[in-house]
Amino acid sequence: MVQDLIHRLENNMASVIFGKKDVIRKCLITFFAGEHLLLEDFPGIGKTLISQALAKSLAVTFRRIQFTPDLIPADITGGSVYNSRTEEFHFIPGAVFTNILLADEINRTTPRTQSAMLEAMSERQISADGKTYPLPQPFMVIATENPVEFEGTYPLPESQLDRFLMRISVGYPDRQSELEILKAHQKSQPVEHLQPVLNTEQVLMVQKAVREVRIEDEIHHYILDILEATRNCSELLAGVSTRGGIVFTRAVQAAALMDGRDFVIPDDVKELAVPVLAHRVILETGGIGSTRQMTEGLIEQLLASVAVPG
Repeated sequence: MVQDLIHRLENNMASVIFGKKDVIRKCLITFFAGEHLLLEDFPGIGKTLISQALAKSLAVTFRRIQFTPDLIPADITGGSVYNSRTEEFHFIPGAVFTNILLADEINRTTPRTQSAMLEAMSERQISADGKTYPLPQPFMVIATENPVEFEGTYPLPESQLDRFLMRISVGYPDRQSELEILKAHQKSQPVEHLQPVLNTEQVLMVQKAVREVRIEDEIHHYILDILEATRNCSELLAGVSTRGGIVFTRAVQAAALMDGRDFVIPDDVKELAVPVLAHRVILETGGIGSTRQMTEGLIEQLLASVAVPG
């Protein structure tokens, strides 16, 4: 039953996202793990299309925020407005009150506004005027950003980066896939014709199944060995946090379920180590432009140095 739901969603997204099975897979791993995704790449590669394809494939609510330098936190979270008739303040929900939120070009707004989503992403709630407002379930943020070398962008704060389960790139399509894209977009936008294939109840069922995937002690120790390797690395100022370890564990559970297994194997850990961990470490030295390449390379080296469970 659960496998049918997963494959149904995966195939529906693949019908409009050509040649990017690995990107779709990582997006769904993140979604079924109940976490958030950061897509970093050049403009026009398909980052926005991925979030639209996921939202259109689900019978859930979807909102998009175009991040700009003049965006303020209240535009995202909402705020209290005084009603002169009742002489009371009423909370007006912001765009974050949705199931899937596309934070488009999140690094084009200030760090203060970027950080407005921290509570929403961590606690699935918003606090205002001494009251707590829960967000709808499921809840996922898909943020897109252009490389920091582009003019007018702000690097995401480490505290914000840590809330994303994965940071991945989309990359250019291969020639055959790009030909399919050109033909498919000749008359219309294919994503507009997608129909929902899962409802909220089914999504929550799959997310619950993820948490029931078995992890043996050997796998737990393998994950801990990788975390400790990042903390003991002389080239890193800070390694992966305990929070990072928790969401890493959830990610490998989701990967196992995507493959039709109710147990985690070492290959699940190796597959996701770089996209889950590389943005959670801080380099001792190095310029901003080379940070991502260097951290991903370091995680790969550290992964290769850690003994794999037999």
